[in-house]
Amino acid sequence: MQSLGSRMNDILTSWGIPSGVANTFDETVVAALLVALAIGVNYLCQTFLVGGARRYADRSSKIWNKSLMNHKVVYHLIHVIPGLLIYYLLPLAFVKGKEALVISQRVCEVYIIVSILLTINGVILTLLDIYNSKEKQKSRPLKGFAQVLQVLLFFVGGILIVATLMDKSALKLLAGLGASAAVLMLVFKDSILGLVAGVQLSANDMLRIGDWVTLPNGSADGIVQEITLNTVKIQNWDNTISTVPPYTLVSNPFRNWRGMQESGGRQVDKKISLDLNTVRFCTPDMLERYRQTISLLADYRPAEGETPTNSQVYRVYIDRYLSGHPMVNQDLDLIVSQKEPNAYGLPVRVYFFVRDKAWRRYERIQSDIFDHLLAMAPLFGLKLYQLSADVPNGPEAAGVQKSES
Repeated sequence: MQSLGSRMNDILTSWGIPSGVANTFDETVVAALLVALAIGVNYLCQTFLVGGARRYADRSSKIWNKSLMNHKVVYHLIHVIPGLLIYYLLPLAFVKGKEALVISQRVCEVYIIVSILLTINGVILTLLDIYNSKEKQKSRPLKGFAQVLQVLLFFVGGILIVATLMDKSALKLLAGLGASAAVLMLVFKDSILGLVAGVQLSANDMLRIGDWVTLPNGSADGIVQEITLNTVKIQNWDNTISTVPPYTLVSNPFRNWRGMQESGGRQVDKKISLDLNTVRFCTPDMLERYRQTISLLADYRPAEGETPTNSQVYRVYIDRYLSGHPMVNQDLDLIVSQKEPNAYGLPVRVYFFVRDKAWRRYERIQSDIFDHLLAMAPLFGLKLYQLSADVPNGPEAAGVQKSES
């Protein structure tokens, strides 16, 4: 190519064209031929190497093969070849134009650096896909850490590109940025806070994808869909999406329902308010009637010398009913107790765990249980307390009061 350029230069000079213009013209033509050669080499490499790798990945069942192709790792890596080819052949084109040679080679260096950066970025994403493909690792997402690596990668890559274009040492340029550390901290404030929060959330196993979480301010109540460097995406029960900064979950309290989901049951904690005017001691006739009409009390006998009240026998019935209910987990706490009387009657606290934790079925089961308990109260001579129609509505006016848990 160098002899071709010289011959072309001689021809142009013989035509009366100035030597400087002739030199520029023939160097441009040779450089264009080098670029065309590089494009052709790139096309052949993409066709045979990338095409072969894609066909192999399509036949393979391994996740890393498909992920490498999806993130174009091989595609970006192949671009390094034409970049190197042009870089080393450019001296053949710019024999006399040293300044143009230096500029062209710097452009080639930038092209190679960008190709390598995109290749490494694809490798990071591939490793993330491989990690996420394992079931046991899905509970500990690393997307935030991968994003940190990507930020660092392109930050260092940007330094290398600027240093190449300015013909400066990358280390000296990076050291010079130390004076701008405050500005960098401000620019990357959210990313830095997100990184620290992500480490805390992961190290303490505070949050996983698939967890049901509730934020006390009501901004989110649903399932965690994604955890990234700057956001935690939560799909609420009304199908809206809430995005919360990770550091918010570290600096403020939130409720994670994973413990309930992994346990043997879902808690029910309610109170049944009885009318105090209907609580009385049981007579022998009353006790005998209970034994005859209520099967769960057929063998009930009060302790010797004890005269139980109808509310006490009602609590015994509730305990026996729940102890025999197939959907109540007997391995977890089951408590039926009387609370302090108040202006709204005598509260009987009923605390137990339902085996089925699915929201819809859980609500149906606990509703059926309390329907039964409310309907049984009159059989014990008890009346459920509720405010009269002429009394202004007050809190917990209904017979069943729900405790905050």
